[in-house]
Amino acid sequence: LFGDQHVHTSWSGDAGMGGTTLGPEEALRFARGEEVVSTSGQPVRLSRPLDWIAVTDHSDGMGTIAMIRDGNPEMMADPTLKRWHDLMAKGGADAQAAMLELIAAQTQKKLPKLIMDPRFAKTTWERNNDFAEKYNEPGRFTAIVGYEWTSMPNGDNLHRVVVFADGADKAGKTVPFSSIDSSDPEKLWAYLADYERQSGGRALAIPHNSNVS
Repeated sequence: LFGDQHVHTSWSGDAGMGGTTLGPEEALRFARGEEVVSTSGQPVRLSRPLDWIAVTDHSDGMGTIAMIRDGNPEMMADPTLKRWHDLMAKGGADAQAAMLELIAAQTQKKLPKLIMDPRFAKTTWERNNDFAEKYNEPGRFTAIVGYEWTSMPNGDNLHRVVVFADGADKAGKTVPFSSIDSSDPEKLWAYLADYERQSGGRALAIPHNSNVS
């Protein structure tokens, strides 16, 4: 079986600010072999559909980048988010500058509060899981529920790709663990162990790009 365990969409800060406009639903449709319109405006389709995929957007501020790009009124009331919105709209070097600012703010734990508001984390996670349920088709295509825990203490990379062996009925009972909760991998493992105890489900944390550390 052939698939991809780590895919970012417009719901992630780096991808969204880098110009990606397609979200998790389009990623799942594309992986299944359906035609989608790419960020560049071209119709695209895989010559060989994947057997499985894990859409793993960053848990830190999951989904809020798309809201900023779309001009969500609540987001636009924050001057920093409004400035990032304007830079993203310009594209190119301006959007790149906004992305680097966001990464620096995340590393220093100085992200605007709205990005880390648990209201958005919960509703975004629910939508993410609903998409996985919608396109999961046992025996033909597996949509794995997951996210990326993005720990960057002092700029080091301790990222983990977190995937669940469960559907929305179990994974939906938790909210993704973020680096705001802790940048310590052992705290992530404790969170996942607690999830397994409470839900009866199973989860796995896979080191991601740890060579940067």
